[in-house]
Amino acid sequence: MQTALREAVALLLSGDRQLGIILATTLRMVLASSLLALVLGGPLGVLLGGYSGRWKGVLVVLNRTLMGLPPVVVGLICYMLFSGVGPLRHLRLLYTVRGMVIAQVVLLTPLIAGSLESHVSSVAPDIRETALGLGLSRGRTLLLLLGESQYQLLSAYLLGLGRAFAEVGAVSMVGGAIAYKTNVMTTAIMNYTNMGSFTTALALGIILLGVSLVLNAGVALLHGRLKR
Repeated sequence: MQTALREAVALLLSGDRQLGIILATTLRMVLASSLLALVLGGPLGVLLGGYSGRWKGVLVVLNRTLMGLPPVVVGLICYMLFSGVGPLRHLRLLYTVRGMVIAQVVLLTPLIAGSLESHVSSVAPDIRETALGLGLSRGRTLLLLLGESQYQLLSAYLLGLGRAFAEVGAVSMVGGAIAYKTNVMTTAIMNYTNMGSFTTALALGIILLGVSLVLNAGVALLHGRLKR
């Protein structure tokens, strides 16, 4: 472990170009996919939690099923869509960061929506009753639900952010782990492990944990300030 720590520090201080590109690609993919998933999954979770129709049970079960989607299945579906014989081949998304972001968004959106749905379902009856008394429209009621769930939005984002950092299967299938282009921290760790370079893989893992810790600490600090 001490050797890995020393190598991690040495890698960071060496200014290695490949490591810099891997880190930049990882942050670019993780931040883009988690924010897009929050934009899509946040309102979806509020809508699902505030919905009281007879189809709610079916929709909740469907979303929870999507929450458990195996990453390799998502990677396979995206690969088939983006490949040379797929319907989206003209977009040239295969082996690109954009394609990896799309695969991540498919995985993260149900996760964020499900996290918010469970909270909104518990507070929706009281808020709906208050909105009815104030004569608010459905749109304003949904905005009120969204406003009352701001802390849960941040918590859901943290959940999605952590999942985005940890993902391997989908991004490796869609991105191809191409050096200087689509190789990210998780795929680089996997590649070095397969080559038998366990110390380097462990060093990269420590760096990944450090970057994740800094980002999560920053979001948690923002969460605390907003709560005050």
